[in-house]
Amino acid sequence: MISYVFRRVVLFIFALVAVLGWTIAHADIPKKAGTSSNNEQVKLVHQSALTIDSHIDWPIRQVLNPGFDPSIGHKTGLVASGQWDLVRMENGGLDAAFMSIFTPQRQLTDRGYAQAKDLANRMIQRTEQFLLDQPNRIAIALSPADAERLEKVGKRAIFLGMENGYPLGTDIKAVQAFYDRGIRYITLTHSKNNQLGDSSTDKQQQWQGLSPFGEAVVQEMNRLGIMVDVSHVHDDTFWDVIRLSKAPIIASHSNARKVRDVPRNMDDNMLRAIKAKGGVVQLCLLGDYIKAIPKNPERTAALAQLANQQAAWFQGKLNQAEVNDLLKKLQAIDDQYPELKPTIADAVNHLDHMVSVMGIDHVGIGSDFDGGGGLRNLEDVSQMPNITQELLNRGYTPEEIRKIWGGNLMRVFDRAIEVAKQMQET
Repeated sequence: MISYVFRRVVLFIFALVAVLGWTIAHADIPKKAGTSSNNEQVKLVHQSALTIDSHIDWPIRQVLNPGFDPSIGHKTGLVASGQWDLVRMENGGLDAAFMSIFTPQRQLTDRGYAQAKDLANRMIQRTEQFLLDQPNRIAIALSPADAERLEKVGKRAIFLGMENGYPLGTDIKAVQAFYDRGIRYITLTHSKNNQLGDSSTDKQQQWQGLSPFGEAVVQEMNRLGIMVDVSHVHDDTFWDVIRLSKAPIIASHSNARKVRDVPRNMDDNMLRAIKAKGGVVQLCLLGDYIKAIPKNPERTAALAQLANQQAAWFQGKLNQAEVNDLLKKLQAIDDQYPELKPTIADAVNHLDHMVSVMGIDHVGIGSDFDGGGGLRNLEDVSQMPNITQELLNRGYTPEEIRKIWGGNLMRVFDRAIEVAKQMQET
């Protein structure tokens, strides 16, 4: 049996040869874009990488639509299909993903914290149960070594990240509790300020950066080896994290503000600071963070008529029949008024800029699938090789693509674990 390391090396060599066009059988035949030979190049390069998506929102979608079966394949492009299932993950050559344990923002009260904690634990439990139901195909991962081990035996790996520190409440022991349940990064805020700090998209600041409790949480995350995620946070919160964190930080799904000027994206000074810290920014595939796209007023009006029904769905107030009815109505709107989306090229423009500022060692991919992500010809995880195709088209080498697809993020993850060990030993 060929060893895992040897197989990776062989795939990488074949990928390099394919990209260089070093194929004896076709040495005198000019290659054209879209040929089977070109497709083989993409396949070889994609397979040679440990491919990791740092942000997929399947857990909250599953809780809200419990009738969805993630173990089987669903048709790409349909509202009811979502953007992730295990079959499409396999077909898209995605080796690992961080599933987002996302909780919507509510009031900063004991009741609100308790409800968020309960929802987070339900999502973790639902994810754990799914993995137990598919033991030969997929399993939990708690470290980069786990992802490599699982890939070696032909299994997909699932990491857990918490999007929005809201479920932590005001008890520092909650950080350890969620670590024990498998959480390996925490996005400190979401769209609103919370008890940890200020968000980039709330109406006004509450803390002028991190709150005192937020500072304690960052330190505890460092101590445990949980990566600190600065996507969604206000600039002041970001700079507080840069000052405070002893480990490299991540932005699990963010883009370049220079290319698309919205508060959710990172300006060049922030990118440079993440590089100096040894961290990584994961390219987000959500349209509004990539490019300004004109809105279709008819689509907007049609969706507005379903606003109350959608709000009830997000609050978990619909039964399965009502969920199915809503999904059918949303599909009808999609069919009549298709959403205008940026292209893969538009997204990779952000990555190009980030590489120009930070270098190749500090970028990755965080799709935000099932949470708003999705582009033309990149509608779900089954189409992930299209990113590899675009990177090859732009001249990225197989080694650079391996870094983008997971090598950089796993380096940061390993370093966070090292820092935690050092802190625990002192």
